[in-house]
Amino acid sequence: MATHRSDTPLYRRLARQLQERIAAGTYPAGARLPSEAELSTEFGVNRLTVRQAVAELERAAVLEIRRGVGTFVRPPAVRISIAVDPRSQRFDLGSVHGSLPLDARSAEAAGPAATGTEVVGAEAVGTDGEFVVAAPPVAGSAEDEEAARQLGRPAAELARVDTVIRLGDRPRVVSSYWVAAGPLPAELVRPGRPGNMVPALAGAAGVELEYDWRAFGAIGADLADAELLGVPVGTPLLVREGVSCTPDGTPALYVRRRIDGSSARFVLHYRDRDGAGPAASQRAE
Repeated sequence: MATHRSDTPLYRRLARQLQERIAAGTYPAGARLPSEAELSTEFGVNRLTVRQAVAELERAAVLEIRRGVGTFVRPPAVRISIAVDPRSQRFDLGSVHGSLPLDARSAEAAGPAATGTEVVGAEAVGTDGEFVVAAPPVAGSAEDEEAARQLGRPAAELARVDTVIRLGDRPRVVSSYWVAAGPLPAELVRPGRPGNMVPALAGAAGVELEYDWRAFGAIGADLADAELLGVPVGTPLLVREGVSCTPDGTPALYVRRRIDGSSARFVLHYRDRDGAGPAASQRAE
């Protein structure tokens, strides 16, 4: 049991008590919290204090308020792999390769026909994987200019693809790729197309990709990302960006991923899973 300072506001002390119950499993993931009236009676505080405590836990991504339905305990962070293959520590196999279970990887590589999944627009129903959202023209936005700078090419020579990675039957990651290639095949950028985009883009460009660098940061969700991820505008997003290059070191692909920060966190693993030796795995958990 955590200790509480006497000068801590009452609503924050209540928030900590509720969080302790959640941590202890009294309110498990997905459980509906008692109503404001019930919590007010149980803890001997007014409903405004309860409302403030719940809002505090919502900001901390512990609770989710569903208007007109109730307040629910958020599930634990979902593990989303963004790993360098630990066998080579170099080759860029794409995030989906490591984020899905082995059986799901083979199924998503084969497409909807292998899983019975219905793909509607950019949304896949009942499956995990990466799905194309759009292939907007590279038209000189700030992101396009940054991609051109990183790849050392004029923006007019780049192609762009935006995707969503779904895990646990909900969107978790929005990714934008810029590749130094001519017009991409229409089937490759068809909205709703499933599949790991990194190897698909490498094949379209006729190159082999290796990791060059990756960087990590955070932003608030803009209107477009908020809509794709199903989160409020301004929700914290973890950002992972970087360049992949050809074996001779020529930059060939720039990627910028935005991950829902309320359900993921970055973890670096310095040894492989069986403890046999070092690895350069990078994961979002």
